[in-house]
Amino acid sequence: MEWRDFGFVVAARRHGESGVIVELLTRDHGRHAGLVRGGQSPKIRAVLQPGNEVAAIWRGRLSEHLGTMTCELVWPHAAGLLDDPDRLAGLMAAAALISAALPEREPYPRVFASLGGLLRALDSAADWLAHYVGWERDLLAALGFGLDLERCAVSGAVTELAYVSPRTGRAVSRASGLPYRDKLLVLPGFLCRDEPADARQIALGMALTEHFLVHHVFNPQGRALPAARSRFAERIRRATTAATMAD
Repeated sequence: MEWRDFGFVVAARRHGESGVIVELLTRDHGRHAGLVRGGQSPKIRAVLQPGNEVAAIWRGRLSEHLGTMTCELVWPHAAGLLDDPDRLAGLMAAAALISAALPEREPYPRVFASLGGLLRALDSAADWLAHYVGWERDLLAALGFGLDLERCAVSGAVTELAYVSPRTGRAVSRASGLPYRDKLLVLPGFLCRDEPADARQIALGMALTEHFLVHHVFNPQGRALPAARSRFAERIRRATTAATMAD
């Protein structure tokens, strides 16, 4: 059996003396792994960095086998982030979430497209942090745990949305949520309105998506949030603390 597809590298690990098992998020075949023979050579290892876009060919005797894979570089997203630790941490967090959260070999065209958008934002956009949080929100939706941030779950109001129910993922207005604010998650404005996001808003957004990733995606599987995502969140928290102290 054989297929050809485009994909983004999300993980790679050594296998044997010279091989690498690479995981791609492909356009038509979902999260798919394969053995890259000679993948530990410097030339091929540079291609198999998380975030890189590749053209892949997979071959296997049966569809359920691991199979072998060859990857040709299309765009080296990872190389452009090596001198920016924050953006690189964001890339590694996104790759780790996809590797851990998506089932194997099941197409997720929305996640494939959104990851491409996130990588373009990491490459160039000044508001890449807000884009990253929005990407996690969209990942939750693709996995079946979408947040309803358009109107208040209590009153139906579409303005002054300030909180999110940690149980239902639905927005709550400031007036309706005020008596219960200690039990609600804070909804940063940039996730439901077109407004800029400062360091504190980004940290609140990360806390919001983390809650639902943990409770709806990883806890039911008896698994923890990927370490790369936790490290990225800690970087954001430290940056928020530093910005607050500077003010």
